[in-house]
Amino acid sequence: MNSMAPATFNRPKMYRRPMPLLWWLQNRAYFRFVVRELTSIFVGFFAVLTIWQARALAEGPDAYASFMDRLSTPGFAILNGVSLAFVLYHAITWFNLAPTAIVVRVGETRVPDWIIAGANYAACVALSAAVAWILLRG
Repeated sequence: MNSMAPATFNRPKMYRRPMPLLWWLQNRAYFRFVVRELTSIFVGFFAVLTIWQARALAEGPDAYASFMDRLSTPGFAILNGVSLAFVLYHAITWFNLAPTAIVVRVGETRVPDWIIAGANYAACVALSAAVAWILLRG
């Protein structure tokens, strides 16, 4: 049935319960869900910033120095700090949701959720350590 069709004797108008704008503030689980979805904005910001950095790097040393000067301003420093906090929240909540999204079975037995989440955390730590080692070795 098309909900946009006009109401007639044979086709009653569909009832839509009014929903307040801030409905998600009434339940903690909904609040955490909406905040997690909003953190995607900051993930996108970091992606755009990385592309912008690669472009500046490709344009040469002067362009990259200008890019780095722009990033060292207090506004960008605060924005990057806030973005980092939101991206970490986004990553942690995803790692905790991974067992729901990824069902792993060994034979007939489902792998426990804590093993799947733990594997995600271990992979994150290992990759972060590898990147830190590459960047800090000189």
